[in-house]
Amino acid sequence: MNEPTTDTITENEIQSLRAEVEGLEARDQSGMDSGDARRLIDRFLDALESGGIRAASPTPDRQWRVHPWVKSGILAAFRFGSITSFGHGDLSFVDVDTLPPRKFGEGSRIRIVPGGTAVRRGAHLGDETICMPPSYVNVGAFVGERTMVDSHALVGSCAQIGARVHLSAATQVGGVLEPVGALPVIVEDDVFVGGGCGIYEGCIVRRGAVLAPGVILSRSTPVFDLVNECILRAESENPLEIPEGAVVVPGSRPASSPFAQTNGISLYAPVIVKYRDARTDAATVLEAALRGYAR
Repeated sequence: MNEPTTDTITENEIQSLRAEVEGLEARDQSGMDSGDARRLIDRFLDALESGGIRAASPTPDRQWRVHPWVKSGILAAFRFGSITSFGHGDLSFVDVDTLPPRKFGEGSRIRIVPGGTAVRRGAHLGDETICMPPSYVNVGAFVGERTMVDSHALVGSCAQIGARVHLSAATQVGGVLEPVGALPVIVEDDVFVGGGCGIYEGCIVRRGAVLAPGVILSRSTPVFDLVNECILRAESENPLEIPEGAVVVPGSRPASSPFAQTNGISLYAPVIVKYRDARTDAATVLEAALRGYAR
């Protein structure tokens, strides 16, 4: 995964910002002038947009660490904001004034294709990201460089999307803002997510995995690995993880009750049908897997 960008904010500045953000609750309760808090929130959101801070970040051993203070700062942005209107005419909106839609200039190296896309204040988009219309990227989300966010795709609050990821049309990547200690949805580098997929409740999709169109992943969803003949589940505090390079297709499994068996009822079940390697193109491996799966 991309490491946090630190060219615009130093480690000392991060720690200073953290201390100030963690003090916002006390400021609110003491009735201090909210102007200082709003200026702090602006600096905090700037740091999120630059990638200098993140709601969750990878550790050297490829685990993920949540940063609750960052989520607390996002919640403070809501708390200290005032409801106001944006835009005009048929394109008018009502939201908190601390989290307006982002605007991108010609030098940003990001393509926001016309047609209704919105990127909320406090969301990071890496260089050469493309957002097709209409799509939405929520506050606290991190989207890595050269990632495609296709039409009708959602990147939820605090979701962490890697570099060179393709989020196909109608993909829904859920956000996990509360509780602040909960892991958000993670999609690592070079993942291909097919049309109409849904990834929710803090699931992790590891590097290079391929999700066929229609795959739905959540904490309560068991995933059946036909290659290794095992069942992947979320357990205790650990999220559901899709392994690196796994190719996942939507499948089904028979329901076990007598009534279900009598009526031929099956339950949805995502299935790992193969694993790709670094030399295998995602589209090619997906086409081959689906062709074999359909036989």
